[in-house]
Amino acid sequence: MSKTPHKSWTREELILAINLYCKTPFGKIHYHNPLIIELAEYLGRTPGSVSYKLANFASIDPSLERKGASNSSKLDKETWEEFFNDWNKMAFESEKIMIRIFGESNVIENEQIIPEGKYKDSIVKTRVNQSFFRKMILSSYDSQCCITGLPIKELLVASHIIPWSQNSKTRLDPQNGLCLNSLHDKAFDQGYLTINTSYQVVFSRKLENFEQYNVKLITDYQGSKIKLPRRFLPKQEYLNYHRKNIFRA
Repeated sequence: MSKTPHKSWTREELILAINLYCKTPFGKIHYHNPLIIELAEYLGRTPGSVSYKLANFASIDPSLERKGASNSSKLDKETWEEFFNDWNKMAFESEKIMIRIFGESNVIENEQIIPEGKYKDSIVKTRVNQSFFRKMILSSYDSQCCITGLPIKELLVASHIIPWSQNSKTRLDPQNGLCLNSLHDKAFDQGYLTINTSYQVVFSRKLENFEQYNVKLITDYQGSKIKLPRRFLPKQEYLNYHRKNIFRA
């Protein structure tokens, strides 16, 4: 497809750009990024045009304290609002197109064969959305555990602050996510640790009942401040919910 750098962006093009923005670490938003190059080819645009659009989204991203240069169109802002007001719908819609472009194995992590049956479509949607959420969270935290700094991707979890099962509206909201190693993810999920209003780690006193089992592996980070993400800062509203409803004080 020929490249026309000055043509107007369409809604479909913009939701693909927002999708890629959410999953791309800031340090990789440039025209040499293979995913940006491939999306540019699909859109008939230059990699520079696509990377500039991704970088420009920073100027309208409410989760960022520092803003980029604002050069956003009315449609940019409208599509951004549509995406961010309905993560469940827009993530799946954009991921379906991404699968067409990049292939299923490049979009869905740990792809597995899904058996035919009554609930196949629901299973596929859930798996697509979970993979999208994981990529967003890991990219925001530079693929490091926000408590320990562990950078081994295979041992990291995109942990939900408000659990997946308890609020369908927050399932894919990246501000409802933390990047945790598997052990601290389980402790967070079971209420043995939480994050306070200063983004410090707080452990449950109930862990004192297990001191003979050397739980220092978990509790050594008491009071330490988590590594904050490059974007999508965890919402205090969600952290408050976790402290009040899940944490075992």
